[in-house]
Amino acid sequence: MKLLLERSVFKPDATFDKLYLKGKFFAYTCEDMVRNLHGDCRKKVKNQTAIDPGTYEVILSFSNRFQKYLPLLLNVSCFEGVSIHGGNTASDTEGCLLVGAESDMNTRIWNCASKVASLVALLKSIERKEKMFVEIKTAAIV
Repeated sequence: MKLLLERSVFKPDATFDKLYLKGKFFAYTCEDMVRNLHGDCRKKVKNQTAIDPGTYEVILSFSNRFQKYLPLLLNVSCFEGVSIHGGNTASDTEGCLLVGAESDMNTRIWNCASKVASLVALLKSIERKEKMFVEIKTAAIV
């Protein structure tokens, strides 16, 4: 199963995206600023850098910080512990992907708890049947 995250709005301090599941819109997302690391960790600004585009395996893992199971991205160059969780602005993330039901696609997302819960429930239902991935890319300009 593959989630698709399409980056579309790039701000000086944040990136706003849309997350798709099986080709259908699932949630709005917010990340830190894209810095195009291309594996060069020297370009990374701690707690202010989005992960590079690519395809990452996703597992469910217990988060000690949030005290619940969250999707965790594996083998992310220059990062450790990249998860998908709730939050409203780029200041709520340290390189993780934030998901929410609503967004102004400019400054913030909101109504996050329900989206995180439904994503975790969905992933729990398929984690033993197949591997899970998220593909991160820039949206096509139309």
